[in-house]
Amino acid sequence: MTQDIVSIQPACPERRLPSGQSHAAFTLTELLVVLGIVTILAGLLLPALSRARAQARDLACQNHMRQLQICWYLYAGDHGDILPPNNSVYSLTTGNPLALGASWCPGNARLDVEPSNILNGLLYPYNRSTEIYRCPADRSKVETPEGHPLPFPRTRSYNMSQSVNGWPEFDPRLAEIIPSYKKLSQIQSPPPARLMVFLDVHEDAILDSLFGIPTQQVFGDRREWWDIPADRHRQGCNLSFADGHVEHWRWRVPKVVRARWVAQPVPEAELPDYRRVQQAVRQSWDAP
Repeated sequence: MTQDIVSIQPACPERRLPSGQSHAAFTLTELLVVLGIVTILAGLLLPALSRARAQARDLACQNHMRQLQICWYLYAGDHGDILPPNNSVYSLTTGNPLALGASWCPGNARLDVEPSNILNGLLYPYNRSTEIYRCPADRSKVETPEGHPLPFPRTRSYNMSQSVNGWPEFDPRLAEIIPSYKKLSQIQSPPPARLMVFLDVHEDAILDSLFGIPTQQVFGDRREWWDIPADRHRQGCNLSFADGHVEHWRWRVPKVVRARWVAQPVPEAELPDYRRVQQAVRQSWDAP
């Protein structure tokens, strides 16, 4: 009797790849190398992306100021050369209203939950976007009168210079000490290309919509910030000027608000920044 020889096959046959191919797998060393490369690339790219985002916010802020500057011109054109009034003023010492006359934008930026004051401002009819009143890099929140933060972004980040129809005519105590131009055609010193109109204001200092600073010809060597410019754009801020252009000014030192509702002394290191802003406003009533 012949015995059939049966070849026994394994229960789990080995899988074979087509000729010339093999199983691919990372070793631990290779994985660590890949992770190291990814980490290095992330370290190189993330700062660049952060700078790009900051630059985008800076450009958007400048565009907002250009839009406001156009509104400013249109108002003067519609009102016989009269510049938009800038008569909403609050006290530095109390935070209470000091003058509530007609204004390009009334109200208190720290307390305004709704944009109603923007809607009641004299520039709003020329551009019905409330977004152009706020810097995209401004992360500050509205607060209660007691200073407690609320979960709402502020509606305004910008002030208008005291030199632009800046103090109410009905209060001579204020008008005497702060020289300003009432008409567009009167602007001569500083000239339109150097006369500041709108300014990005520090989130810890903003209050009313007027940016004030002592003038050298009226106040002599008095050195103090009444309002403090922002430094959220690469340690600088954006400003617009009476000829319509917008600039970015980088400060020599960071801007720090040391006390609330108090005029802040200017240290020696900050003096060049202070003088630069001071020279962008009208110095006296005797000037043209």
